[in-house]
Amino acid sequence: MAANPERRTALIDAGIAVLAREGARGLTFRAVDAQAGVPVGTASNYFGGRDDLLRQIDARLHVRLAPDPAVVAELLARPRDRSLVTAFMHDLMARATGDRTGYLALLEMRLEATRRPELLASYTASVRGDLVEGMEFQRAAGLPGGDETVAVLYLAMLGLILEHLTLPGVLDGVLPGVSVPDGLVERIVATIVPEKAEQVEGAETAQAAEG
Repeated sequence: MAANPERRTALIDAGIAVLAREGARGLTFRAVDAQAGVPVGTASNYFGGRDDLLRQIDARLHVRLAPDPAVVAELLARPRDRSLVTAFMHDLMARATGDRTGYLALLEMRLEATRRPELLASYTASVRGDLVEGMEFQRAAGLPGGDETVAVLYLAMLGLILEHLTLPGVLDGVLPGVSVPDGLVERIVATIVPEKAEQVEGAETAQAAEG
């Protein structure tokens, strides 16, 4: 296979655009070539097959949708309380809406994984790894809440992003006076996340004493 990394990345990004726009059934090498503006047959020189392309799209989306290290460092200079978690969730929402094509491609990957056992295994491991990494980050950063908090927050934010990017009218006016999506982000965090890390630590200590 060809080994031009810049061309490979451009083809993968073209594949992401096709996947988001046309769904998995429209993701063909010919469609990728057309999206990238390259001669027919170019994509087939870079990928071993459709499954290979999907795996590389998955890896590329992790790069495109990843948080900016500079933003993370700036946020971590703040007190470790609920407001910091809120700021991280606002950043997550901004990244999802800022690269809507990339996030829609992620959703298409989920649907395609239900039809392809090989992709289901690899994509499940990929998403599970992201969730575990989020739990580890929460512990290392000393943010309020434990693994359960992170898991429930992940599910709530996933639902909010899904609705906002696909059926935004569902959320408009559902909670009077609450803006979409920023106000809903704040409500989600306030509902799920303890105000301060010390509260969780105290609860864990009390549970240990009772045990």
